[in-house]
Parts: sequence; C-alpha cells; structure tokens
Amino acid sequence: MTINYYLLFAFGAMLFWALGDFFIQKTTRKIGTIETLAFIGIFGSFALFPFVIRDLPNLFSRETIILLVFLGIITFIAAIFDFEALKICKLSTADIVMSVELPITIVLSYLLLGEKLTLVQIGIVGVILLGTILTATESWTDWKIKLERGIILAFTAAITMGFVNFFTSISSRNISPVMAIWFPWVIFSILCIIILIKKKGLKPFLYHTSEFKWLILAIAVFDTLAWLFYALATVKEKIGITLAITEAYPAIALLLGIWINKEKINWHQGVGAALALAGSITLAFFV
Repeated sequence: MTINYYLLFAFGAMLFWALGDFFIQKTTRKIGTIETLAFIGIFGSFALFPFVIRDLPNLFSRETIILLVFLGIITFIAAIFDFEALKICKLSTADIVMSVELPITIVLSYLLLGEKLTLVQIGIVGVILLGTILTATESWTDWKIKLERGIILAFTAAITMGFVNFFTSISSRNISPVMAIWFPWVIFSILCIIILIKKKGLKPFLYHTSEFKWLILAIAVFDTLAWLFYALATVKEKIGITLAITEAYPAIALLLGIWINKEKINWHQGVGAALALAGSITLAFFV
C-alpha cells in the first residue's frame, strides 16, 4: 500500500493548527496581538532559514519577490485579524466564523487554478464544515449574541486567510514549500518589530520573552509546523481538499479543552467533532 505523505502533512497541519490556536488565545490575552505574532515570525524565520538556503537564488526573480512580498503583507493583515478575534472571542465563537475560509479558498482555487471537486468530495467537505459549526456552537439560544462581539474581526480574518491559504499554496508549488513560509514570515516579523518599537519600544517585548518563554515557544513551534505542513501538503494535493482536511482542527481544539481545561461539552458538540474528524479521514480516501 502506497502512503500518501501529502495527506499525512494535511493531518499534521490540522493537529498543529488546533494546538496553535489553543495557545495563541492564551498568549494574546497575556501579551497582545503584535507581540505574539512577532514571536511566531521570529522563531519561524530563524528555524526555517537553514532549509531555504539553496532556494535563495530564486529571490532574484522579480515575479518571485512580488509574490512573496504580497504574501507576507497579506499574512500579516490576516494574522492580526485572526489573533484579535481569538483574543476577544471565545475560541469556539471565532472558529465558527473563521470556518468561512474553507469555501473562500475552494472558490479561489476553482476560479484561478481550475481545480474542481467531485460531487462526493463536495459532499464530504460540507460534512466537515457542518461538523466544525456544530463543534464550535455551545448554545443555540445565544449563538447570535456571541457572534456579534467579534464577528467583524473573525469574518475579516476568514476572508483574508482564504487568500493566504491560496497564495501560500501557489508559492509552495512554484518556488518551494519552505520558502513559501519563511520569506513572508520574515516580512511580517519586520513589520511587527517596527510597530513595537514605535509603540512602546522593545523592552516589554524582551521582558515577555523571559516571563512567558515556554508559552511563546509552544505557539511558535506549533504554528510554524502547522503552516509548513500545509505548504508541503498542497504541493501535490488540491488546495481545497488539503484545507478541508485541516479544517477539522476545532474538533481537536475541543478535545484539548476537555483534557486540559476540564471543559464540559453539549451532545451536539460531540456529534460535530465526530463528523468533522470522520469527514477529514473519509476525504483522504476520495482524492
């Protein structure tokens, strides 16, 4: 039996995105959005550099530079909205709205690359999306009220993240998966440092590095691995299918909440988690 390593990368991205969001929410509430993003970017920039050395000559291409700089800027914008939504909202609330990134990415892949999904694949993607919504919905009675608090941030994050997903995949295929992550992260790391210097200097940033070093290390490692695995997965697999598999990460986050925070869930959340995970696994057999 031939192992599809690209699908394994997709499942790896799902796991690490769940861990990343879980710890990002904690970190943004302690030290803020820009600092959290800066820590992730700096770690990824240094950790991935040895793996992009052989691809550095590609940066002499004007088309490559334009694509990667654009990706770096849009990643910065998307991450700011994403992290702010996670900081303001409950993790479940943000996950409901940000699941919109899945259809946005699929539409972009169809319009710009001509990637098509079969009716069976579309059906399974729908099951994953339904499972994600059920998983993230704690109560139907106050669903609308919860969304109103951070809906603009989360919805904007979903739209911009759809473009990040798409252009990360394009960069991964046309340049290299590691370069598709490394260069944009260098860009948004520089932007974060400039903002921090202008706002309050680097002293608080350096202090937090020591005070929350293990929490910072956790989010940096998990988020870097999640995006790297996503980039690796989309080299060969359709972008929509890869992202659909990773979109089950709220189910993993739910399990983390039960295990670490001793949270209790409603029956429909358990059903949703089962649907999302089952859909992700099933979709792997229909590629």
